[in-house]
Amino acid sequence: MTAQTPDRAVRAEPGALILRSAPPVPTAAVLLLHGGRADALEPPPYLNLPALRMRPFAAATARAVRGRDVLIAEVRYRHRGWNGARADAAQDAEAALARLRDRVGPLPVVLVGHSMGGRAALRAAGDPLVRGVVALAPWCPEGEPVDHLAGRRLHLLHDESDKVTAARESWEFVRRARAAGAHAEGITMPTGGHAMLRGANLWHRRTAALVAGLLSER
Repeated sequence: MTAQTPDRAVRAEPGALILRSAPPVPTAAVLLLHGGRADALEPPPYLNLPALRMRPFAAATARAVRGRDVLIAEVRYRHRGWNGARADAAQDAEAALARLRDRVGPLPVVLVGHSMGGRAALRAAGDPLVRGVVALAPWCPEGEPVDHLAGRRLHLLHDESDKVTAARESWEFVRRARAAGAHAEGITMPTGGHAMLRGANLWHRRTAALVAGLLSER
């Protein structure tokens, strides 16, 4: 966990976690990964709107798993962007899983990611800890790897009116992931666009229910 200071930007260590719910002896974990930019090497700003957008998802998830000793944390990125072949957000997601394993042991984990964070979650889902992924309006460019997803449960939620990331690319990713052996589904959301603001409660409730379901599976 990193300390937050009122600077213009917050620099983080690889895999830094901001805890939102931390039971003494967790039995499972949920990691939230916010959106970002295609290219940006600076650290996220202190007042980071994409990270703030994930807070209601954390709260809804906490309600859905109440009484189940689930650790809920946000991943703090080192850089604001994906940055091409560097795939910085995916590296941070993988480092966060390693840090979580060191902290609490090999618990089942669900990754919840929005936009760039959805791409990072899907990239990191090959880790043995990962039970499944809930990807919200994810960034799924053509050729995104899927071979590591065999056996994983993936739920990709997208509003087809999204003007930032394309729902058709999410549906194509689902098709390719299924061919690679993943249990993947695409869920069309009726409103929300990319920021998931219109109809936000439906996004929050559906995500929380999917997370709870993934953690209930054996």
